[in-house]
Amino acid sequence: MRRVAKLSAACLTTAALALAATACGKTSSDDASSSSSSGGGKGGVKIGLAYDVGGRGDRSFNDSAARGADKAEKQFGGSIKELTAKTSDTEADREQRLQDLADAGYNPIVAVGYAYAPSVQKIAAKYPKTSFGIVDSVVDGKNIDSITFTEEQSSYLAGVAAALKTKKNHIGFIGGVDNPLIKKFQAGYAQGVHDTNPKVKVDVQYLSHGQDTSGFSSPDKGQQAAQGMLDNGADVIYTAAGSSGTGAIEAVNGVKGAWAIGVDSDQYNIPGMEKYKSSILTSAVKNVDVGVFDFIQSVKNGKPLSGNNVYSLAKGGVSLATSGGYLKDIQPKLDAAKQQIVDGKIKVKTTP
Repeated sequence: MRRVAKLSAACLTTAALALAATACGKTSSDDASSSSSSGGGKGGVKIGLAYDVGGRGDRSFNDSAARGADKAEKQFGGSIKELTAKTSDTEADREQRLQDLADAGYNPIVAVGYAYAPSVQKIAAKYPKTSFGIVDSVVDGKNIDSITFTEEQSSYLAGVAAALKTKKNHIGFIGGVDNPLIKKFQAGYAQGVHDTNPKVKVDVQYLSHGQDTSGFSSPDKGQQAAQGMLDNGADVIYTAAGSSGTGAIEAVNGVKGAWAIGVDSDQYNIPGMEKYKSSILTSAVKNVDVGVFDFIQSVKNGKPLSGNNVYSLAKGGVSLATSGGYLKDIQPKLDAAKQQIVDGKIKVKTTP
């Protein structure tokens, strides 16, 4: 779902054009707040969440962030305020969203998605006593925790699984938008496939390009792309495209013997996906919830995390889901590949 690089003043303009690598369907005017069962008693935290497009309910990336905040709210008390982006957002919109949370006294504030990078850098500087976290980008600042992941590593394992499960030596990858972050998913997947079986063909399709982020919030586009790949002979399809992935999974579910690979959350266990369980081979899980919880906990404990905190395969930051038991026959090979990555014997690419 790009090699994460530090933001400098020179690259802020470019970064501002980037939109985060997941999507669903709320708008920037959508907001929600919730109070913990403890009633926000003494010692509770006021958590501000600025979601990427899609927000809570995308069954993927944003939902994972929400789980981390929910866990913190339950454990520490307090409240959560949620604001959600829309695809037409400007940089001013993102800045205002963060500033609104800061002005309302929320601390910490978590920006979900690298589209927020320039706005986090700007607003964090204006509120030095507030701790900011950002998912999927590295932003310098004493009060900023950059929460990043090695998505290519879990995608590699998904590629190994796909290569071992395909009956036709023909599989597919669907990306939401052709940006550097999503290309990390593609790169790892393709490498895992070809390291396992060089004869397997990998079809690649992106649903939108450049500043058009509709590829992250269009299940119909995901379904059409997957159907095209299935018609062309692919029998395993991995989709890294936010809520568009639900459409791809639906298409795969309609073809006997075909497999879908989910992303970010363990989509086999996501509410609303029950009827597709028989077709979800696995999911390349990105534990955004762990990074978000760690950050909130650090603020609660008075020792806010800062700098770039990388959640890797070795640290349990990414993984390959085993729900459904469909990987049991190939688990030893997956375990071996995982260990080689952890040991540094396999270097996973971050660009196709």
